[in-house]
Amino acid sequence: MFKSGDRIQLKCIYCSKLFRGGGIHRIKEHLAGQKGNASTCLRVPPDVRGLMQQSLDGVVVKKRNRQKLDEEITNITPPQDGDVDSLGGTQSDVNNAVQLVGVSVEPISRLLVNREGVTSVRSMDRRKRGRGKSSWSSHGVHGVCNGGALVSRKVNSYVHEAIGRFLFDIGAPPEAVNSAYFQPMIDAIASGGPGMEPPTCHDLRSWILKNSVEEARNNIDKHRATWGRTGCSILVDQWNTELDNVMLSFLVYSPEGTVFLESVDASAIINSSDALYDLLRRVVEDVGVGDVVQVITSGEEQFVVAGRRLADTFSNLFWIPCAARCLDLILEDFGSLDWIHAVIEQARSITKFVYNHNVVLNMVRRSTFGNDIVEPGVTRFGTSFTTLKRLVDLKHCLQVMVTSQEWMDCPYSKEPGGLEISDLISDRDQSFWSSCTLIVRLTSPLLRVLRMVGCEKRPAMGFIYAGMYRAKEAIKKELVKREEYMVYWNIIDQRWEQHWNFPLHAAGFYLNPKIFYSIEGDIHNSIQSGMYDCIERMVPDTKVQDKIMKEIISYKNAAGDFRRKMAIRARDTLLPAEWWSTYGGGCPNLARLAIRILSQTCGSIGYRQSQIPFEKAHGIRNCLERQRLRDLVFVQYNLRLRQMVDKNNGEDCMDPISFDSISLVEDWVTGKDVCSEDFEGSSWMSLDSPSASTMLLGPSNDDAEDLGSGFYDGEIFSRGKDGEIEILEDNVENH
Repeated sequence: MFKSGDRIQLKCIYCSKLFRGGGIHRIKEHLAGQKGNASTCLRVPPDVRGLMQQSLDGVVVKKRNRQKLDEEITNITPPQDGDVDSLGGTQSDVNNAVQLVGVSVEPISRLLVNREGVTSVRSMDRRKRGRGKSSWSSHGVHGVCNGGALVSRKVNSYVHEAIGRFLFDIGAPPEAVNSAYFQPMIDAIASGGPGMEPPTCHDLRSWILKNSVEEARNNIDKHRATWGRTGCSILVDQWNTELDNVMLSFLVYSPEGTVFLESVDASAIINSSDALYDLLRRVVEDVGVGDVVQVITSGEEQFVVAGRRLADTFSNLFWIPCAARCLDLILEDFGSLDWIHAVIEQARSITKFVYNHNVVLNMVRRSTFGNDIVEPGVTRFGTSFTTLKRLVDLKHCLQVMVTSQEWMDCPYSKEPGGLEISDLISDRDQSFWSSCTLIVRLTSPLLRVLRMVGCEKRPAMGFIYAGMYRAKEAIKKELVKREEYMVYWNIIDQRWEQHWNFPLHAAGFYLNPKIFYSIEGDIHNSIQSGMYDCIERMVPDTKVQDKIMKEIISYKNAAGDFRRKMAIRARDTLLPAEWWSTYGGGCPNLARLAIRILSQTCGSIGYRQSQIPFEKAHGIRNCLERQRLRDLVFVQYNLRLRQMVDKNNGEDCMDPISFDSISLVEDWVTGKDVCSEDFEGSSWMSLDSPSASTMLLGPSNDDAEDLGSGFYDGEIFSRGKDGEIEILEDNVENH
């Protein structure tokens, strides 16, 4: 390229041909050997010729897409004037359609909209030149949006409203957009380009469902391939449907994830231990007797009988009631104590008033930097104590609010409910907040164990015993006097009795290297006995049992690879099963057993079942449609379970009064006499969205890391039995 006078000229570097016009496109044709506006270059290298040809082909494709888009835009049904005004211009609709299909077109400023239709600027320019005057005003053009950010907002609004209308029409809850498959669906639609046809109802009922079933089965097969090494746990989840039918879901947990096998309508057999035993036995055999380490069910008497009979039939596995359910019952019993119940009711009077008046709720959210004062817990009774902790965390923000001029001027502050929450939050006698703080200290360790049980990313078996030890230890340190802390210990021991005697929990404590090597002196006898029970039950070969006992000596002495500095550092960084897999090569038999024990969970919790048609799948009488619905349930449940391992902790904070949360927080946000109709404007439409600021909520520590080291309190191991305490204290003193 060079300048000749006032003109820019191009010259081919291969054949020296000079171009006095035509621009870049003409010289591309020259180099590509494309006949038309320029002669062919005979000296251009083949690779350059190919690149130029690709470039010209791209131009042709863009031109065709632009022409096709113009034709589609012309066919768009124009909105009424009011619609155009409300959307800020129909050009946003057009641009939205363009961006959805991913077509490369000119910016939106090149498109004009009028009341009669949509016309490209090029054709408008031709008419303008012919008349010598712009026709914009005569056609009622409302302007063109040239700001990229404004265009993007209008496009997003158009798309979001279209998605909302669809979800509202089919009755899906707004939380449906939190699905991990929502964004991939949007991306797939965008990649389809213009003219993409959506699937029909018959497509979804036939080949799409069939492919999804095959995909789910293939995923289970991948999990099944790991069960031989890590073992697995069968989880039996029980709940009642809206028609009061009793449903049982059978799931399989392993470090690879949790998968759903089937559901059964157990209404007719739920009270029969014999029928439940037959059902559990069939599921164990379907999964594989050699792969199952434990079966976890609820703790009702009929399951206790069926579970123990199952363990007698299959001598290599254990039965145990769900730890999550036991923890929830412990929290329920704590909440039933008179003084704790009174504090909870006081706290509920605050939250019920706040969450039924939009003005007050907005004020609270502004004062707490977007935080909600109700925090849904893992379980219903857990919610009571997570909410008390949230209130304690936000105490100072709430106290500033009720002393602000904004609150004083608010008409709701003069109502009985408003006056009550002002008194409670101000806490003039200092009793409310001090009681809340004490309750939080007593229950936080139990909530930590509950979260560990529900964690998909870390098997709980290596931490559950230590977690319960720390819970009792925290209560003892807080209350000091034996007659006071034994009230809470007795509640824990009564509900947890079966778990204290459960060998897998004790073996998980023993085989967790972080915990094991933090103990000075001898391991408590109950822990060692649990470990030996697991060896005898899970390893039927007596020769292998003897080898494991010898390898335990190496583990105790931190011999071989266990002594490496890397192995010592890894006690705090690797999961227990991974630690054994990495450094247990010198003790292969013990390592194999340790991996199977430490790879298990302790309960089923947090598996969302809403919007899955379990009842329909079992109630419909047509055998073909029943089979189709069962396959649909199979696909839906497994898709949800696949999301749990990679659940994004940074997703939008959950609104306590949303559809998905209401079952957990109902006692905290609803009431018969709290909805006031005295003031206009008390409407959900004026609510600010929650946008939590975690800085006010304290650090979010790793639950397993909080377990610390050192387990020396013999009273905890003996569960408060006086006769054993003296012996244990003597043993501790000797070490």
